[in-house]
Amino acid sequence: MNDEILSIDPGREKTGIAILKNSDVLEHKIINSDELVQIIKSLLEKYIIKTIVMGNGTSSKKKYDLLKREFIDRDIVLINEYRTTDEARKLYFQENPPKSWKKLIPLGMQVPPVPVDDYAAIVIGRKYLKDNK
Repeated sequence: MNDEILSIDPGREKTGIAILKNSDVLEHKIINSDELVQIIKSLLEKYIIKTIVMGNGTSSKKKYDLLKREFIDRDIVLINEYRTTDEARKLYFQENPPKSWKKLIPLGMQVPPVPVDDYAAIVIGRKYLKDNK
């Protein structure tokens, strides 16, 4: 499996997306959920994406149906996103360790200062890749 995958953490208003290749993150960001289809189309021009994986949580059914209609030539796979937000927080703090006095507070008691939907998309994508080697 050498192609890139698009991983999505769907939400009502904001959606996390990530492009992964062999668990390496090529790109990740949070987008307005209404822009999902247009952004995927632009990503398809930039990357070789045959598989789109998406968490099965908030508003996933509606988005899954939409993606199935819009991208009929791609595999679209739903992934159990149980505890991905917790993993996303850990990943966020690995990449953005607390500074100054915040280093003294255990990470489990801290909340990232920004939404972590894009990190949740990374976790979902890596989970898919791990289960589909």
